[in-house]
Amino acid sequence: MPNTIEIMQDFVLKLHVWVSLYLFGLIWFVQIVHYPLFQKVPANHFVRYEQTHTRRTSWITAPVMLVELATAILLMYFHQNTFFGLNLLGVAALWLSTFFVQVPLHNRLLKSYHPAAIKKLVQTNWIRTLIWTIRAIVLIFFV
Repeated sequence: MPNTIEIMQDFVLKLHVWVSLYLFGLIWFVQIVHYPLFQKVPANHFVRYEQTHTRRTSWITAPVMLVELATAILLMYFHQNTFFGLNLLGVAALWLSTFFVQVPLHNRLLKSYHPAAIKKLVQTNWIRTLIWTIRAIVLIFFV
């Protein structure tokens, strides 16, 4: 019979896989549908659109990304092995890309319509799409 620590570790692993797969699906929607549609928003409405987009998107991404980060840290703490170390490294890369690449682009778009910034947002978002895809595949095979 599993003890309390084993039950908690199993729950953290399952939660981590679940939120990672959720974010994997979400990033593909954003990459293929959502971000490319930014180019279709009329320039005179874009700033208001981006403000609404940023506010609403934060509610469905930030909490889940925080859970993914927390569970990745816990899994590394519990297991201290290469697999969970690389997993945590992948999550860290996602956060770095988000806050040093995508967030600054969104901040620019919050001020005014910039077609070049939209194009760069779509292009650089492939970084996160690729990382979440690789992590999803590896996590599925692990579990």
